[in-house]
Amino acid sequence: MAMKDYSDEFKADAVALYESTPAATYKSIAADLGINRATLREWVLRDRERRGVTAAATTPAARPIGAVPSADPDERVRQLEARVAELEASERKLATERDILRKAAKYFRRDELVRSRFQFVDDHRNTYEVKRLCQVLDVNRSSYYKWLSGAEARAARQQKDHILAEEIRQVHGESAGAYGSPRVTAELREKGRRVNEKRVARVMRRFSITGIRLRRRVRTTIPDPATSPVSDLFQRDFTATEPGLKYMGDITYLPLQGGEFLYLATVLDCFSRKVVGWSIAGHMRTDLVADALRMAARTRDSLHGAVFHSDHGAQYASRAYADLCTELGVTRSMGAVGTSADNAACESFHASLKRETLQGAHDFGDASTCRRTVFAWLTRYNTRRRHSANGHLSPNAYEARHHTAKLTLAA
Repeated sequence: MAMKDYSDEFKADAVALYESTPAATYKSIAADLGINRATLREWVLRDRERRGVTAAATTPAARPIGAVPSADPDERVRQLEARVAELEASERKLATERDILRKAAKYFRRDELVRSRFQFVDDHRNTYEVKRLCQVLDVNRSSYYKWLSGAEARAARQQKDHILAEEIRQVHGESAGAYGSPRVTAELREKGRRVNEKRVARVMRRFSITGIRLRRRVRTTIPDPATSPVSDLFQRDFTATEPGLKYMGDITYLPLQGGEFLYLATVLDCFSRKVVGWSIAGHMRTDLVADALRMAARTRDSLHGAVFHSDHGAQYASRAYADLCTELGVTRSMGAVGTSADNAACESFHASLKRETLQGAHDFGDASTCRRTVFAWLTRYNTRRRHSANGHLSPNAYEARHHTAKLTLAA
């Protein structure tokens, strides 16, 4: 269900995302955010009007097609010399790459090395006897002829693998390099492609299409020993039978250049893993988690009767946060002190966020870039990113299917 009351912060982040995305369209950005195209357009136009920016000013200037040759002979000679130097540098680079590839050949897997030997025999059989070639390369002559007889079928398989690899690259690129073979397979199947996950994994390995590895995390939980105890109502059960029954939340750090940080607080629905609330700030005060919970209340219209689970961080254990939960009709739940497994689903969510947004980088850059990047990922996570816990459906699609099934049963 879409949020009915968008905060000013959400609107500003949506406009910043649109303005900072090259070749952006209202339709594509609105789809990622899960809002109406006309709504996004209205926000953007209002912001431009406020800043006094005209439509013409936002249109990128045409790029020059190419440099015009100079009429001065000396200048033309200098241009040609610069071009020759550029080509020589390119040739040196290509030569270095060829040398690296030759030296790397000995690191091929054994089955690939055998196929390379067969190919060498076939390429040079008009120069040398096949028998002699096989003896020198230590391959069986009958195996070579068997390999040769299967050339047509092998070429057909390789062609199919190349076609599949291009389809995988497209899906992989649309996910910003985040999807592994399970989610890629689910995406291909939804597009009508009948394919086995093992084959997808094999083709991804062969064509070096890989995901992003996790980085070490920094602990942000600061327990408050003066707070009253709160029971663990989850007992590590992060599932729910309906949307809106069980929520979980946590705080994670967002590294910036220069050793500084922003902090992100999130609220996830246990049923679909949908991010129903979040807040980004340069502090870790109670306001950070309170703002995320208030956004969740706006997204769901109400949190009355729901259970919210967190760790024992001082923000979640504060009196102000307890009063907010009481005001919203939320029952609090907390895991054991110092045990990340009691909030494992949130830990995993934040790890995925940083893995897929940082993509191996040490920081997000400046605060504005960080906010736009995380905002774009969070909204796209709900609308498009496939989740393994949802049968590889996005959180929004999973909830929509659930509501449709309920209406069908009621009818």
